[in-house]
Amino acid sequence: MATLGASFSIITNPKIIQYLLKGTLFTVIISVVAVLLSILIGSVLALVRNYCNAPENKFFKLLATIYIEVFRNTPLMLWVFIGVVFLPIPKALTHKMFGLSSVETKLLFKAAISLILFTSAVIAEIIRGGLNAVPKGQFEAAQSQGFSVVQEMTYIILPQAYRKIVPTLLSQVISTIKDTSYLANVAVIELMARTKQLLSSANRYNGTGTINASDVFVLFGIAALIYFIINFTLSVIVRRMQKKQAKVPVRAQTM
Repeated sequence: MATLGASFSIITNPKIIQYLLKGTLFTVIISVVAVLLSILIGSVLALVRNYCNAPENKFFKLLATIYIEVFRNTPLMLWVFIGVVFLPIPKALTHKMFGLSSVETKLLFKAAISLILFTSAVIAEIIRGGLNAVPKGQFEAAQSQGFSVVQEMTYIILPQAYRKIVPTLLSQVISTIKDTSYLANVAVIELMARTKQLLSSANRYNGTGTINASDVFVLFGIAALIYFIINFTLSVIVRRMQKKQAKVPVRAQTM
């Protein structure tokens, strides 16, 4: 019990709480940036895979298909390590940032790019599902109005597809937030990495002079609680949006 009390004393330290909250902030920022860029890349991949059916464009469709299938069917951790070893980083991103050394900054950007490449393949398939759910009549209506292909996709098809995939997309955001924990293996600054760093120096904060088993449960328990709060909040949003979407057909029938 004494060691458990010592372990809990770690999280009563305001500096520790601030340190973990900064890690949480970086987790959210990395997740949001990864999702936004993945939506952009995934949209292009989905459009190419779905609609590049002309003989002269089938090569691009093949490339998009290979990209999506390779990333979707292999582990994220594999690509994080490949990215850390092989991805080049511009010199502008090799300076000290966010309180990190230049080496840690490079690792952060490499790991984040790997996460974006992986997530974009997953989101591409989600967007394809939304595109396939758009009625064919919408395509015909756009063409009858003289819209070009770009206008058709920009103003008619993609907005409807995005609206249909919002709940699924939010579910992927939850997965991406959890996936950022993999980046802790390459010493970046998100929540899990900071939790591991705190554990390695827990003897400095618990007053016992040693790292105890209870330190592991307390520190990782706090990290798990933070992940739970973020993801549970998003899960509630997803369920509410799914309920609203489920009610739409019923209302339409009663009109």
